Amino acid sequence: MEIIISILTIFLTLFAVIDMIGNVPLIIKLRKEYGEVESLKSTIISTLIMILFLFTGSYLFKFIGIEMYHFALAGSFLILYFGIKMVLGVEDKKTKKQSMNATVFPIAFPLISGPGTLSTIISLKSEFSSIEIIIGILLNSILIYLILKSADWIKDKVGLVGITLMERVFGIILIAIGMKILINNLVLSIQSIL
Repeated sequence: MEIIISILTIFLTLFAVIDMIGNVPLIIKLRKEYGEVESLKSTIISTLIMILFLFTGSYLFKFIGIEMYHFALAGSFLILYFGIKMVLGVEDKKTKKQSMNATVFPIAFPLISGPGTLSTIISLKSEFSSIEIIIGILLNSILIYLILKSADWIKDKVGLVGITLMERVFGIILIAIGMKILINNLVLSIQSIL
């Protein structure tokens, strides 16, 4: 039962940070401007980036002398930032304007597997096992693919009000998870000093 709760926490955290529902209007806009987005290709590339970073990120930090809890602390601030942005409905104008090859850039990176997502994955590593995080990533990948495939249908059915409401709810969940990671890693940081 505990492993299911852990996977669900990871899944919801990544789902909220990636914010695919909130990005539905952007995906529709990119499709109109740059043609059909290859949903499967975007999903596979972003999934590989996330899993690769899960295993290589910590070695990179050791190489430059950063402990996992340092990065988890930084990641927790990012999670809190994204949560607050979602609750307050603040849009990132810069991200909305970026577009070249919509399938890979900006959809696979940085929209799905951007700095926020990668920081979150490393932050989660301080709390959960790699296998739990991989399952959480793969579950998100299934949803990412389905949302990319049916972005127009979601916007028609849920509407902009529904998408906004979902963003606010996931923003509050994200703030709570960010606070948990922040407090746990702050304790680890203080213990290492003492």
